[in-house]
Amino acid sequence: MQRVGVDPGAIDAVFLTHFHGDHTLGLPTFVLHRIFIDKGPITFVGPEGIEERLEALWNVSWGSDWKRVMRPKFKVHYRTAQPSGTVAGYKYKTIKLDHGSSGSNGYRIRINGRVLAYSGDTEMTAPLDKLVDGADVAIVEATGPGDIFSHMSWESAAELKRRHPKTRFMFNHLYSGTVKGAARDLQVVDV
Repeated sequence: MQRVGVDPGAIDAVFLTHFHGDHTLGLPTFVLHRIFIDKGPITFVGPEGIEERLEALWNVSWGSDWKRVMRPKFKVHYRTAQPSGTVAGYKYKTIKLDHGSSGSNGYRIRINGRVLAYSGDTEMTAPLDKLVDGADVAIVEATGPGDIFSHMSWESAAELKRRHPKTRFMFNHLYSGTVKGAARDLQVVDV
């Protein structure tokens, strides 16, 4: 976060789309920061089971020190995502997306009068169009070229962008150097 100028202490809500490791295993270092440096409250919003899943991750990360030393210092709230709601002053809507057998939550979050759409992992199906329709900014995955199981391809991402010309897109979850022509870390690419 610090590489791109984001203050971890200024974050008051984290929206999780699903519990796959590539979307959750970076959280323990963030939690350390929130326990020992920026000690303000934080809310995690996500699919059903969010508290159990994240508490298990923290417990695996720190063992017996989690419950004995760290958990009492961590000012956290867990919220199962509802169809719509408000968390930390942000209004949001949840849209169920298609991602393998587990699915994924997409979120439309209202921030300062603008709409941010965030997909996490998803296939190019009708709920994704519903998620990004009319959003000011959409952060959407575009994993790589060709047919990719339970993910969106670069070609589908370009088509999605064409269907929603007024939305500004930011694509993430890109292959990073694993295929010819792949994006580099933090590289800006145009599709």
